[in-house]
Amino acid sequence: MGELVLTTFDWVPEVPRGYVRDLRVRWALEEAQAPYRVEGVPFSGRDADHFAHQPFGQVPWLTDGDFSLFESGAILVHLGEQSEALMPRDRAGRRAVLEWTFAALNSVEMASLPWTIFQFSGETGDAPGWKRLDAFLTARLDHLEPVLAGREWLAGGFSIADILMADVLRLVDRFDGLASHPACRAYVARATIRPAFVKAHADQMAFFAAAD
Repeated sequence: MGELVLTTFDWVPEVPRGYVRDLRVRWALEEAQAPYRVEGVPFSGRDADHFAHQPFGQVPWLTDGDFSLFESGAILVHLGEQSEALMPRDRAGRRAVLEWTFAALNSVEMASLPWTIFQFSGETGDAPGWKRLDAFLTARLDHLEPVLAGREWLAGGFSIADILMADVLRLVDRFDGLASHPACRAYVARATIRPAFVKAHADQMAFFAAAD
């Protein structure tokens, strides 16, 4: 790896702090014990350079020497390929990590993200759209629950798949959405007591607070 520079917003409001997705990258970098530095870009008034690195105007992106990557999942796969602390080198282990990485993003987060948007907006209760989304997420959690009840981590040892899945579930748990899924909740708890997460979370909170 070249010099690693993680780019995130220079400030965000209080509500999303602790959940901005640069946290996933910080967490992976801390697990890998890889040196990196953090740069900020304006939360408002995103310029052409921002869109050149992240076509949707979001964060994070990671610069590794002479190239950069956007999307937290892609960044974590890239880092996993560089560190056995994040993804095993054997083919079977790598396949297991990759399938659960994509499951976190495509099977669980695709259900959880609209659910959390409704939660943030307060549009829950009897709204038909909310009921459908709540049932959709519940079905995904029902399938995930026995998996997590039977293992400590998704793909053998702790990996990028766990960083992504735990972070996805952590936001659901913020709204008590794991109350009926104790194995999912316990999984989030054991992931988020890891020292790398604790440091990554504290660093993100301090970074945004410094700009208040």
